[in-house]
Amino acid sequence: MRKTRYHFNTRSLTFEKVTASIRDRFLSVLKVVVTGSVFAAVVIFLAYNFFESPREKMLERENKQLRLQYNIMNDRMERIAVVLDELQDRDDNIYRVIFESEPIPSSVRRAGMGGSDRYTELSGFESSKIMTESAVKLDELANRIVVQSRSFDEVFELARNKDKMLRSIPAIQPVNNKDLKKLSSFFGYRIHPIFKRRIFHDGLDFTAPVGTKVYATGDGVVVEAVRARYGYGNRITINHGYGYQTTYAHLNSFAVREGERVQRGQIIGSIGNTGLSSGPHLHYEVIKNGTKVNPIYYFFGDLSPQDYQEVISRANSFHSGRN
Repeated sequence: MRKTRYHFNTRSLTFEKVTASIRDRFLSVLKVVVTGSVFAAVVIFLAYNFFESPREKMLERENKQLRLQYNIMNDRMERIAVVLDELQDRDDNIYRVIFESEPIPSSVRRAGMGGSDRYTELSGFESSKIMTESAVKLDELANRIVVQSRSFDEVFELARNKDKMLRSIPAIQPVNNKDLKKLSSFFGYRIHPIFKRRIFHDGLDFTAPVGTKVYATGDGVVVEAVRARYGYGNRITINHGYGYQTTYAHLNSFAVREGERVQRGQIIGSIGNTGLSSGPHLHYEVIKNGTKVNPIYYFFGDLSPQDYQEVISRANSFHSGRN
């Protein structure tokens, strides 16, 4: 029940009933509402800034646990990356060296998994940084594992074909020692016998009479059997696979034709004096992955250690100008 208010009139010395106007009533209500609102705002402000609700406490515990798990996961990925580094090192420097295969470039092993927009969905959160870092590491590991898996598949295939590879790699002299007069020119710079100037000689010259048998130094396929009166003259090129080719130049005759498969030790032709040649000899080249290399390192199949060391010594003497 609403209380009745009275006012003491000093003139009439009597109590008079006070009747509140609508404005007074409105101001009174407004005062209560404003006071309550201010009080509520202060309470809410204090509650949000200085006190945590049970739900907020629960979410905070969950976030801490989540960050802890991300850190643990990152540590595990770091350890996996170290193991993967060791596997890659063995792959490049042991397995692929054994099978004479080129190592996989680091640019391929660590290729990216897409642009930065790949991780935009992880932005805007309190833990965005650690989530993005974890996602990037995981993608990098996944890519490296895929590359390594494919590499091992390739190495496994090389191992399966090791016997075939060993038969294919050039490993003997193209001219039998009993037919050979001498090794007249080695791999490296020399004075050209015709041009009389210093020119790089990218093969070995085997001096022997015209008609001396020439042998394939490894299994392969004849990809070129050309007759010419200039340059290398009559020449044969064999593709041995595994990045190897050999060329036999200044020949007199052919015993094989283009497209024919040959075996190591098979007669492929005879020594001649065709093309740009100062006398009967065989010019022999070994090409590995498109680059001409020193053939003396590919005679290990039919020379004794003493004979092979003699060839190396003569090659060194040739390069030092003592021969």
